[in-house]
Amino acid sequence: MSGQQRQGAPQHGGPGRGPGGPGFGGMGGMGMPVQKAKNFKATLRRLSRYVAPFKTNLIIVLITAILGTTFAIFSPKLLGHATTRLFEGMKSGTGIDFGPIADIIFLLMGLYLVSSLFTYIQQYVMAGVAQQTVYRLRNEVNEKLGRLPLKYYDTRTNGEILSRAVNDVDNISNTLQQSLTQLITSVISIIGVIIMMFTISFWLTLIVLLTLPLSMIVIKGIAKRSQEHFKAQQMELGKLNGHVEEIYTGHQVVKAFGQEDKSVETFDEVNERLYTAGWRAQFVSGMIMPLMNMVSNIGYVFISIVGGILVTRNAIKIGDIQAFIQYTRQFTMPLAQTANIANIIQSTIASAERVFELLDEEEEIPEAANAVVVKSPKGEVALRDVSFGYKSDAPLIERMNIDVRSGQTVAIVGPTGAGKTTLVNLLMRFYEISEGHITVDGVNIAHMKRGELRSLFGMVLQDTWLFNGTIRDNIAYGRLGVSEEEIVQAAKAAHADHFIRTLPEGYDTVLNEEASNLSQGQKQLLTIARAILADPAILILDEATSSVDTRTEAQIQKAMHELMKGRTSFVIAHRLSTIRDADLILFMNQGSIVEQGTHEELLARGGFYADLYNSQFAAGGLRRSPA
Repeated sequence: MSGQQRQGAPQHGGPGRGPGGPGFGGMGGMGMPVQKAKNFKATLRRLSRYVAPFKTNLIIVLITAILGTTFAIFSPKLLGHATTRLFEGMKSGTGIDFGPIADIIFLLMGLYLVSSLFTYIQQYVMAGVAQQTVYRLRNEVNEKLGRLPLKYYDTRTNGEILSRAVNDVDNISNTLQQSLTQLITSVISIIGVIIMMFTISFWLTLIVLLTLPLSMIVIKGIAKRSQEHFKAQQMELGKLNGHVEEIYTGHQVVKAFGQEDKSVETFDEVNERLYTAGWRAQFVSGMIMPLMNMVSNIGYVFISIVGGILVTRNAIKIGDIQAFIQYTRQFTMPLAQTANIANIIQSTIASAERVFELLDEEEEIPEAANAVVVKSPKGEVALRDVSFGYKSDAPLIERMNIDVRSGQTVAIVGPTGAGKTTLVNLLMRFYEISEGHITVDGVNIAHMKRGELRSLFGMVLQDTWLFNGTIRDNIAYGRLGVSEEEIVQAAKAAHADHFIRTLPEGYDTVLNEEASNLSQGQKQLLTIARAILADPAILILDEATSSVDTRTEAQIQKAMHELMKGRTSFVIAHRLSTIRDADLILFMNQGSIVEQGTHEELLARGGFYADLYNSQFAAGGLRRSPA
């Protein structure tokens, strides 16, 4: 059965991440506009419940992070001892004793090795936690999408839904696996380095801490200015993507009307604005590191002066000065990383909130507890006092009554917006009716499982849907576990076997994206073959021949006639020539059936149907209805 037409993926990436990523080298990302959650604490608590089953793993991550960082923090102090021994040996004139220095070097190698081992364990365990958490979240999102009613998809763009299901979940995954471990390590490093600096010199540590407010002022000031430029960059990038997608999707129309120059001119204008905004954003955010280095260098100057004075007074040793300078550098890097990761976490919580909003959407009405199964469907359909509206205060269909016997062909005609497609959606329970009831073979469809109900229907739509795969797989999509002979028989019945065998690979021909290597008529014949193979009791045909030429239309009509044999059929028609032989014609207008009867009866009545029919044939030849 045909489904909805396939749509492309969204053109934007995950929200809120800067171009530099979470690392220290990505400080420019601090200027990116950060998405903020509406309720940060509540979303964080809910996200933490997904991680809660892995408490033991998280404790292991925390312990290994503490141990790995601690061993790394001790290294500068040991190097300082080695420097002191070298200096004292040269100063005494008795020569340098390389034995203790060699011991320090081997100890350092051991510390680095153990630190790397703990870091490896930390990353390995955290990767498992992140992937299992996101695996569960993805499953919940996928199951939720299957339980959402059709109105959810009708009221949102495909890009928005895909962004929540893919980009936002990926954003959570990346933060759990990378940014969270970096945040833990950075915080431990900051605490550990401050402690080690205090063990060397209180006054030197005080000098370093006094430079912190200056660094924060620099970061805050530049980040605030770069935010504006990054916001402008994102806005212009969105405009450029939209223009490119629009122009390349409709390139034939652009060429047909000679609008190439105007399109290029528009592209150049948007591209120029994007260049200006991007240059300013990168330049301003790129100033953060040089200015922070300048602040750090000012601190180094004071440390060197004060440290030199302390060395001359024998208050500290020369190796301690070297170790302290290394600690100062170790202190600056995790501090900058923490500030950057804080922005990323803000964006991640916003992504999590968007995912949770999807998970909290109102679902379809639950299936009936004791669902009824129609074992030998005949295709009898009845509507009794059916009312429906997309909004409760705006009814579209009111007290509709229809009786359709098995094997009848029912044509549904009327102007655009009359409710033709809505009626079909109600039959298949894509929407729930407000009042009344619909029965199939005497069974209320509300008492049936949706899957069982929809298996009774076959659909051939105006917009064909074929997936990237072989012709054989596309036809077999109509029913599971079919044989090669059944596929070929269905293709023959749909008058598709001949053109399939003329293709180089026959039934093994792979359809490309959007199946553009087949004509519209050929694609339609394949969807009819798929419907024939599904062998449904009830058919829904939505103007399946409206976009093909006359000769192809004749082939499709033959295939559809074969498909409709012995089946109840609902035909949504715009060209009235295709429904003259229908057993019952329903003329709908503003959600109501204003006329019903056979073709001859409705013409004799001289009402809405007769007016529409005569308007199509007034010039003596078939014209396409404007409806």
